[in-house]
Amino acid sequence: MTRYLISFSEGSMDHIPDEDWADVGKASHAVVQDAFTAGVWVFGAGLERQRASVVATDGTVTDGPYPETREVIGGFSVIEVASREEALEWAAKIAVACRCAQEVRELMPDAEQDAMLRQANWRG
Repeated sequence: MTRYLISFSEGSMDHIPDEDWADVGKASHAVVQDAFTAGVWVFGAGLERQRASVVATDGTVTDGPYPETREVIGGFSVIEVASREEALEWAAKIAVACRCAQEVRELMPDAEQDAMLRQANWRG
């Protein structure tokens, strides 16, 4: 099984009228429930709109994101599925629920981290 990051950019949901947010919330939670029931859900969240803090390798903290950054993540889901095609199917469901396009990227495998998560009884 492979993990995939499904994400959308900050501002991608700005077109949604205030009166539709309850419906968007219900639809997105329904997709999460479907993914959980299907056993593919790992984790997900929306991100608050705020400037990120960037911590350099020397520990220096600056306001971010870097000026050349054009897009920042507005929300994301991590799923674990057998194929990219299946990940794209889940991304399509999320796109419909959230009313915005989704980017799909495969996460690099990390056997050592997976072993630690299994030992901690976390989904992995």
